[in-house]
Amino acid sequence: MLIQELTRQASLDLLARTHLGRLACTQGARPYVVPVYFAYDNGYLYSFSTVGQKIEWMRANPLVCVEADEVVSPEQWVSVIVFGRYEELPDTPEWQGARTLAYTVLKRNAVWWEPAYVKTILHGTQRPLVPVFYRIHGLQITGHRATPEPVTPANTRLSMTDSGEDGWLQNLLRQVRGEPSRASSAGGRPRQRSRRSSPTLLATMGRRRPMGAGRDPTTGREVGR
Repeated sequence: MLIQELTRQASLDLLARTHLGRLACTQGARPYVVPVYFAYDNGYLYSFSTVGQKIEWMRANPLVCVEADEVVSPEQWVSVIVFGRYEELPDTPEWQGARTLAYTVLKRNAVWWEPAYVKTILHGTQRPLVPVFYRIHGLQITGHRATPEPVTPANTRLSMTDSGEDGWLQNLLRQVRGEPSRASSAGGRPRQRSRRSSPTLLATMGRRRPMGAGRDPTTGREVGR
């Protein structure tokens, strides 16, 4: 699999054609992620909800993150991340233009108000349906695309299931266990001791006694046999 960075325009194109994302917000050190429907227009993600946990958290901390993607397979997908700021669109004269735009872009999708504006029972009590239009101003937008890597010849391709001693998966598992990889220990595979004779051995062999020569065990003198 090959992963490449998307251009800004390609990231915006994905936001324009997809409508389901995952919204992340925080309260103190606690993160919260929830799926949301949105509509992208000119640098903003417009959405609609009712007062609940995510609205209360975003009111307290407007810095949020949204992820949207298109997945074809584990090796073929596109993902975009939007770091932005939550902006509520209250029902007041000064925000009427923004609310009208939000409604206009959202209603392009059928039943755009679901699941936000539906009967919800929490802990045995029905949640009040207080409508909230809001938008997220995209401060930073990045994206990545994954595509299948071109097939290489079988004799040169390093397989994930390679059972060889120097397979990258085996080396990774050795590192996890705290063991040195085969390639890093001793500079690669263990070397076998050379069969060549050393210079010292050759010199000794050069001083071999003639055939038939020996040494008297009592006098220590060399004698012929």
